[in-house]
Amino acid sequence: MEDRVRVVIAEDSVLLREGLTRLLTDRGHEVVAGVGDGEALIKTVTELDAEGALPDVVVADVRMPPTHTDEGVRAAVRLRKAHPEIGVLVLSQYVEERYATELLAGSSRGVGYLLKDRVAEVREFVDAVVRVAQGGTALDPEVVAQLLGRSRKQDVLAKLTPREREVLGLMAEGRTNSAIARQLVVSDGAVEKHVSNIFLKLGLSQSDGDHRRVLAVLTYLNS
Repeated sequence: MEDRVRVVIAEDSVLLREGLTRLLTDRGHEVVAGVGDGEALIKTVTELDAEGALPDVVVADVRMPPTHTDEGVRAAVRLRKAHPEIGVLVLSQYVEERYATELLAGSSRGVGYLLKDRVAEVREFVDAVVRVAQGGTALDPEVVAQLLGRSRKQDVLAKLTPREREVLGLMAEGRTNSAIARQLVVSDGAVEKHVSNIFLKLGLSQSDGDHRRVLAVLTYLNS
């Protein structure tokens, strides 16, 4: 498969870990390891690195043993710093804004934050894993809604129109311009115009490249 990716799964629930493995392998992807806590995740990736066999993406639960608070996201942040070439997709039972902010505050490349309920939408979940593995972004609509809800208090986004905010939310979910056009029932050209206006109003230049799509949503994190 052209989009075949290698995955490490970090999830303390054996049942969910096996389920995620089955979802991905059934669609031609390779799950190279499955672990149950954050330290095991770090150790596994370190060992794979020593073998010259780093995974394309890590899928990790936010809360894992021993305290079931933030071990998963802490491990994810450590991995992003040590191996920025690896995509990191974290799963959470609820939208936890502090953890989402911490994960997304660094590089915008190859990062995702999804609610566990999204796993039930198999195609969307697998597409998100592949997108993050390839350096893209996958943010759950509920995460986007909360982050954008807070961001409306920020002057930096006050310049955007309601429709531009709507486009911005769909961009943050990882949708292409064509997908946004279908969702909003408008032309591709109309979406391109909205996206250009968003970049302009947020002061994101051509030099930011494709990452502007993510930076447009996350600019307020550093404001």
